[in-house]
Amino acid sequence: MHQEFTRVTGNDRDLIDRFYRLDGRNYGAYKSVTGDYDYGPFTLHIDRVQSDPFASPSALRATSTPQALGIPEDLLDFNAKRIAVADFLAREFAQMIKDVPELRIAKCGQEILERSYVQVSKTLVEVRFQCQFPARGRTILGREMARLADVEIPYAVMDSLDFRDDDNAENTALGKNNPRLTALRTHVETYLDYLALQEVLTGNEWVAFVADQSLLARRSGVSDLPLTNAVPFVSPDSLRASVSLPYAGTVQGMAIPAGITLIAGGGYHGKSTLLNALQRAVYAHILGDGRELVATRSQAMKIRAADGRAVTSVDISAFIANLPAGTDTARFSTENASGSTSQAAAIMEALEGGADTLLIDEDTSATNLLIRDARMRSLIKSEPITPFVDRIRALSAQGVSTILVMGGSGDYLDVADLVLLMEDYRCLDATQQAKEVAGLMTRERFDEQEFPAFLQRHPHPLPAPKGKSKTKSRGTEQITLDRHDIDVSDVEQIVDPGQAEAIAWALRGLLDPARPSGFKQGLSLRETVDALDEALNRHGLSALGGPERPAFWVRPRKIDVVAALNRLRALQVAAGNSLVFVK
Repeated sequence: MHQEFTRVTGNDRDLIDRFYRLDGRNYGAYKSVTGDYDYGPFTLHIDRVQSDPFASPSALRATSTPQALGIPEDLLDFNAKRIAVADFLAREFAQMIKDVPELRIAKCGQEILERSYVQVSKTLVEVRFQCQFPARGRTILGREMARLADVEIPYAVMDSLDFRDDDNAENTALGKNNPRLTALRTHVETYLDYLALQEVLTGNEWVAFVADQSLLARRSGVSDLPLTNAVPFVSPDSLRASVSLPYAGTVQGMAIPAGITLIAGGGYHGKSTLLNALQRAVYAHILGDGRELVATRSQAMKIRAADGRAVTSVDISAFIANLPAGTDTARFSTENASGSTSQAAAIMEALEGGADTLLIDEDTSATNLLIRDARMRSLIKSEPITPFVDRIRALSAQGVSTILVMGGSGDYLDVADLVLLMEDYRCLDATQQAKEVAGLMTRERFDEQEFPAFLQRHPHPLPAPKGKSKTKSRGTEQITLDRHDIDVSDVEQIVDPGQAEAIAWALRGLLDPARPSGFKQGLSLRETVDALDEALNRHGLSALGGPERPAFWVRPRKIDVVAALNRLRALQVAAGNSLVFVK
């Protein structure tokens, strides 16, 4: 049942009447309705009308004020709350139009994220959506469009954005006896609890926290929804910690300290499930997801091998050196990386981009980069690879933690600070047991004492495109800049198609010398992306440039912008004059 509201007689009726008068005319006549229309509680803006029935849908906005919509002031008093409110409204609007095929807005996943298509401030609420103006061939179906403007659009706006209780204004202000307002508050509180949990990680030098009773397993490999009969997570007693959150109160769970954590266990016992939860926990999750109270450091980076990717002037000499052809691995470039070189490059790129935690799963790794056992060391005397197991402790000493899933090799048992054993989705602290095993079955160790400094890189702008530039994305897997396709399918923490779209425009800005956000003389890659991130903090997603009102963008992490840039085959960089360390 739709929520009733008082409408303005005149301006909105004029729009509806105009659609009736356009019935049967050529499609181009639709452009005459571009403009703003007062519906009373909100204003409808028709910003762009598609040129023909097969073009991109028309761009519309609905704007109002929080006061007119009954959104309490205490949910808008700082930016984190406004982000959560906007995320909630985006979900509500998507739900309201799901059965209206002509209307479209981006679907939200399980994460609470900053989105361009709903903007909320102390004085403005704006939702951006698209409408496929109906036609038969190139003939306007004006009566059908009039119905959309008279019924579907206004009721979708009001049913999703309006939180007033006309029967009891006092209850509206207090949030009492108003289920939708209660749900909105709960959504905001869930987000704020997650942010508070992130601060707890920093204050306690933890890399992650997993609350007891969290549901980590997903329904399938293609669904991010929680598995309904999943085994709830229970922390090992030795790792259980209590945290105090502003709304959830005291929460107990497993605290993973900084350092080297090994997740071991048999196949199908939950190792990768735990790691997947940790890699997604760089973002907040909605209530009911099961991972609401799971948090990982925001700059944690999932590292994997990606055969065939491009690598441009990356210093991988910490892991690969003295190649037979004399290739300079301090400035390593290739159009077609192997598993080991691609993963070595991914590690160094992540460090250059500011990662403070590496997440690695043996199932998606190059084995020869992770380990080399004693027999192979005896057989192969001219191996150019220094395996990660020999570098991991020096990396930890530099302040970079690692969480590693390993079920096939025991070489990491004696370098790990913490060993978690997964058995039937139960998490056990097996650190002492692992040390005993390592003591009984010793191996010769080749630990490197220091992690070497590496060269900074300074990317150059791209040459200006010939003709019209093209900036777009496809799902979470591909970004296109002009003639260049960037495969980001191995950047697993790009979780929303809107993030890929935003990254595409971020790269457009960084690589275009005419844009304010472009690479500046003397700035390294990391310095430039840090500046871009600060601009996003100040100005929101509009700082990326692009369209005046970007449609369905979602804010990405800066480290994922760096990862996408590194996969651009046309990237040109210069090595810096100075070496930088991890921290």
